[in-house]
Amino acid sequence: MEPDVSAEDDDRSAAVGADGDVDEEDVPFSVYVRDVATSVGAVVLVGLLLFAVSGVWPPLVAIESGSMTPNIDTGDMVFIMEEDRFPGPDARHGVVTAETGAESNYVMFREPGDVIVFEPNGNERRTPVIHRAMFYVEKGENWYDRADPDDVGAADSCADLRNCPAPHDGFVTKGDFNDAYDQVTGTSTVVRDEWVVGTAELRIPGLGWVRLQSGTRLGG
Repeated sequence: MEPDVSAEDDDRSAAVGADGDVDEEDVPFSVYVRDVATSVGAVVLVGLLLFAVSGVWPPLVAIESGSMTPNIDTGDMVFIMEEDRFPGPDARHGVVTAETGAESNYVMFREPGDVIVFEPNGNERRTPVIHRAMFYVEKGENWYDRADPDDVGAADSCADLRNCPAPHDGFVTKGDFNDAYDQVTGTSTVVRDEWVVGTAELRIPGLGWVRLQSGTRLGG
């Protein structure tokens, strides 16, 4: 009696010659379809798992600028998470600023405070920016005296600064490599809470180069 053979065994055996070698030209198309479907399914499953953990889509983004060097480099892949998921100590709207982090010894990417991803000026069409949240200001606040003198350019007072007094509540931000706050250079006005996409949690060096060709990217 001939042994039973599954459909998968039939597909595979049809591609094996008398000498035991696999003849790729004889592999049924259904085998390729099944293999591709399995691979795609695995990728989708991983993506859904990361989304479930982060609460942000896409949870992995590629870095296209050097504004956070050397702590986050161009071409890195970064995992981001919804800021309210696991906030650090004394967080403000889910974000620990560098000012607060320095007091509580809360460090992310080698320096105090959270690195946030935000929509500059609340514009969803612009490339999101990934910079560090330096401190939180309230509407009408003169924040010049709280600023690092090295990060305000040539300004000698609040009157010399863009976005000072603060036009609304939000975060003053800065790239670790940059010489001035985003609110001084014009990268963005004070970052409202609702403009924050999430916080950067983990970087994978160099993995973002492929993603930069077609995927979601972050600048600044």
